[in-house]
Amino acid sequence: MKRPKLKKASKRMTCHKRYKIQKKVREHHRKLRKEAKKQGHKKPRKDPGVPNSAPFKEALLREAELRKQRLEELKEQQKLDRQKEQEKKRKLETNPGVKPSNLEPVKEESGQCKAKDKPKSGKQNPKKLYCQELKKVIEASDVVLEVLDARDPLGCRCPQAEEAIVQSGQKKLVLVLNKSDLVPKENLESWLSYLKKELPTVVFRASTNLKDKGKIIKHLKVRKRTPFRNEVCVGKEGLWKLLRSFQETCGKAIQVGVIGFPNVGKSSIINSLKQERICNVGVSMGLTRYMQVVTLDKQITVVDSPSFIVSPVNSASALALRSPASIEVLKPVEAASAILSQADARQVVLKFTVPDFKNPLDFFTSLAQRRGLHQKGGSPNLEGAAKLIWSEWTGASLGYYCHPPTSWTPPSHFSEAIMRDMKQGLNLEELEKNNAHSIHIIRGPRLASSILFQSSGLTNGIIEEKDIPEELPKQKEKKQEEGEDCDDLDSDQDGVEEAASEKSSEMSRAEEAWEAPPEESQADGSAPPYISDKMAEEEDDAYDFSTDYV
Repeated sequence: MKRPKLKKASKRMTCHKRYKIQKKVREHHRKLRKEAKKQGHKKPRKDPGVPNSAPFKEALLREAELRKQRLEELKEQQKLDRQKEQEKKRKLETNPGVKPSNLEPVKEESGQCKAKDKPKSGKQNPKKLYCQELKKVIEASDVVLEVLDARDPLGCRCPQAEEAIVQSGQKKLVLVLNKSDLVPKENLESWLSYLKKELPTVVFRASTNLKDKGKIIKHLKVRKRTPFRNEVCVGKEGLWKLLRSFQETCGKAIQVGVIGFPNVGKSSIINSLKQERICNVGVSMGLTRYMQVVTLDKQITVVDSPSFIVSPVNSASALALRSPASIEVLKPVEAASAILSQADARQVVLKFTVPDFKNPLDFFTSLAQRRGLHQKGGSPNLEGAAKLIWSEWTGASLGYYCHPPTSWTPPSHFSEAIMRDMKQGLNLEELEKNNAHSIHIIRGPRLASSILFQSSGLTNGIIEEKDIPEELPKQKEKKQEEGEDCDDLDSDQDGVEEAASEKSSEMSRAEEAWEAPPEESQADGSAPPYISDKMAEEEDDAYDFSTDYV
């Protein structure tokens, strides 16, 4: 019997039903879009990396690579340990008679691996690295440029480094007076005549407005500027001709090492010679941590070096000005008061537009009120004012100067024969002409507007690694912090009291540092210009009408 043909169900529907379904679908999609908008569209963020302007970029990248390698090694070790454990478990399952004592060596091995990894992760003392890099630069270079800050040239000289250059063999040492636009012309000329008796000296002013390497700058129509601005490099031709004359006398390619204390402008000089920002420069001290080779042309190569390490034997003002970690190791108030004790008080008052002060704390109070540096409650921020003074004195904006010694005496590490050898093969006549031209071009400050500073003399540095202490001050601070975290609430209260006593002792130290020069003047027979306040605690509550509130 033939089966009857079954008809399929029709998909036809009324328009009312079809429109209703389409409406529901639209509402559903709208709801989904609304929820997605509320949650936000999360894209995977791309790692921006370390910017070129960041300080210590090379060191950060190296640390990141080392960390990555350690993580990979640790993962591989864990994988091997897991495989060994799995194999031993399988053996135990197949041979149940075997004792599980064989599992213990695996744990011991993994413990040994961890113990081996620990000494690798320990960081080397950065000061020792600085010494190693500095020695490499001195050994590799034929000519060594010792960069000096023109505001305190004697304080920027390191006798230990100069002695190491003399002992290393036949190398030429040239002094470069950088930041020469921050001192009066008369003072610059007197320093040049004093220093050129010992070594060849170049007057220099590094340019600040340089384009980064590989960065394209759009050429825009700019108004014609005056030819001699702070951006223009001065003394470049004189230094270039001096190096070129020495290279011609040698008859081979030469390497020029650049050394000096922190923040004297070593990297800025290299950038000015290259006319490009290759080396990292900035306001903070100690940006250069490793030697960096920069080729000027086929015959001359410049090597940048990390800064000298300041010896703790130096005076407080030398440590405050020349040490990159002085504001961390020393208290800010102590460091700034040590600098102020060497400066002319009257000129400091005129420069910072503050009323007369009896001691550094009085000066910091009036400066904090003048600049609007306040803590919670409206009290003046003394530490902030001290840091401001320290940063301005170590930066490249404040104009101050030192007088050279009245009588010239040759240093102990230089003999007449050594000084004669240093000047041989260099065109000194051409150098004198270029220096005179540079001094004529430079627009320095007037003698009345700059601050007179009393130099503390030559600054001792550390060149040998054995002279550096093993333990870093940061490690001691970390240990103290860990010990403080473990104390009870009672010990925390004692710590607060100790901190208050430390602050009072810091203030007394600052006053002692300021009051030291008057004692010497009393011994000579002259009367002291000011008297220290003995009843400071009683006078705190009284309102002082002499202060200048802004």
